[in-house]
Amino acid sequence: MKNKWQLVNFSFHAMGSPCHAQFYAPNKKIAQRAKNEIRRCLEPLEQRYSRYRDNSLISQVNRSAGKGKATDIDAETAALLAYAQQCYEGSEGLFDVTSGILRRIWSLDKTTLPTEVEIASLLPLIGWDKVEWSEKSLYLPLAGMQLDFGGIVKEYAADSVSQLLQQMGITSGLIELGGDIKVIGPQPNGEGWPVAIRDPRAPDKLIVQLHLKSGALTSSGDYERFQLIDGVRYSHLLNPKTGMPVSGLQGVSVISEHCVIAGSVATIAMLKAEQGLGWLKENEVTFFCCTSDGKIEKNM
Repeated sequence: MKNKWQLVNFSFHAMGSPCHAQFYAPNKKIAQRAKNEIRRCLEPLEQRYSRYRDNSLISQVNRSAGKGKATDIDAETAALLAYAQQCYEGSEGLFDVTSGILRRIWSLDKTTLPTEVEIASLLPLIGWDKVEWSEKSLYLPLAGMQLDFGGIVKEYAADSVSQLLQQMGITSGLIELGGDIKVIGPQPNGEGWPVAIRDPRAPDKLIVQLHLKSGALTSSGDYERFQLIDGVRYSHLLNPKTGMPVSGLQGVSVISEHCVIAGSVATIAMLKAEQGLGWLKENEVTFFCCTSDGKIEKNM
């Protein structure tokens, strides 16, 4: 790559999170075009899959739950559903995109624990195996059921932006969407991009700094979103079978070729709680993990 290529830093907000892109472009015109294309890539994904938008596809699907009419979907949505099913099966039902309804009783502003009755009232509405879908349509058969692609779509978006920039001829850069990182290619001097993994209990402290030339790094843990109730920390990650927050690992960071895979693997490990570390090792995942007692385990 010639020296004329200039480093572009682009900060923006998407997917409900602060985001950042760094990449090398040959001139200002292509740099500006790349920024525009990043936004153009992300906006349709938010419009389709954000649960915070009343007019999104996912909101439409959720409003139609139990009303007898399926929603038409396109190939991209069908592919995301197929991946959600893979995650469900690979996690033995722990990674379940129908479990977002539990946020009703575990929202971060709650100061008391939900009752057993509240939890029991929602569990029958959870279960990927209940979802009726094909390549053309999607239907939730029970009134009150909800789909939430929050554990997939941001990572998928990072992969999509990376692919888009590569198609534009940009081969050196890094995309970061709300903490999920996808590397397009090494820096012009051949070095990797510096990325850090923070201490789950002391976010200002770096545990390790890596230099990635390719692939993706995502993290999952109980350190950014949690509830503190009566002095006890409750993770935002919820077991769809029990309706309760998981415990066992403080945080997991995973490196994989694709961001969407790294993200789902990290989340599944967290959901597996005490069995998460063994599962990561068994599947020969490239990971960095903090156990419940603060011990560091890694395979990097």
